[in-house]
Amino acid sequence: MPDNRILLIHTGGTIGMVRSEDGFRPAQGVVEDELIRQRETGSAIPRTSLQSLSPLIDSANATPEDWNRITHTIQRHHAEYDGFVVTHGTDTLAFTAAALTMALEGLDKPVILTGSMLPLSEPNNDGRRNLYDALQVVGAAKPGVWVQFAGRLLHGARIRKTHSNSFDAFAAEPTDAPPRRPGRAGLVRHVYGAPDVAVLPVVPGGAGNLLLHAAQTCDGIVLRCFGSGTIPNTPHTDEALRIAAKRRVPVLAVSQCPEGGIALGTYAAGAILTRHHAVDGRDMTMEAAYVKMVLALSLGGTVTKHRQFLSDPLCGERSLPET
Repeated sequence: MPDNRILLIHTGGTIGMVRSEDGFRPAQGVVEDELIRQRETGSAIPRTSLQSLSPLIDSANATPEDWNRITHTIQRHHAEYDGFVVTHGTDTLAFTAAALTMALEGLDKPVILTGSMLPLSEPNNDGRRNLYDALQVVGAAKPGVWVQFAGRLLHGARIRKTHSNSFDAFAAEPTDAPPRRPGRAGLVRHVYGAPDVAVLPVVPGGAGNLLLHAAQTCDGIVLRCFGSGTIPNTPHTDEALRIAAKRRVPVLAVSQCPEGGIALGTYAAGAILTRHHAVDGRDMTMEAAYVKMVLALSLGGTVTKHRQFLSDPLCGERSLPET
């Protein structure tokens, strides 16, 4: 492992923050100092270069353009390094992990995302361990996009944040599919645009006016359904889905439940979705569903092409259909 060459890409986030009058804020030098400390204390970490994005971001302010900045950095240095570690804020880490997994087609090296719930600048923080673990595992991990957090290596396209303040803040459903989008001709980087995508939960009574507004104005809709894929079968809901289909707005259905996913057609209360050509997201997380919708729309093409792209397993983000 010490012979491996690793690029550490620091994007910002809690791990590299310091205290200010307004609360924790990103600061240059925090992650750099920790990397120097680990080298000087004799930690068995690989040869690591560090590159910080400028400006650093609080991950709550992250956008698809920031996903593009990270993937551009990886693509530009892909041939120079054996692996990559990305430090990132925890609020949107699951979105970014899914975005990198889907955008880096043909990735043949490990990319490890990590962060912390408490900054490196604070005593008894979790950032020191998470950064050390990420630098350790990057030399042994299989190609793909992973998240190293609280002692666990998790699938980049299936991860979700499950706790707002615990050090053990992330979970991911297990899968045999690697967190990697297969490719045929080396690394191909896909670029995210800025389509207007709504993520809407259904609630008792339907919230039909919100869905109707999204159907009339948005480019894509991720619909968070009850249980295994049911929604209120109301005139408002039916009209909204009819308008979305007429405007060629793709609708991707996922479950509000953190585990198990959906299976459209199980209940009559979900028939309204299949009738209006909603895509069955099975057990995709909301984060992966949102990212995949943004990427589908960014690629252009017809709504038929979008629905097919959303339906097909891409990088382990959803279970394969039963045969």
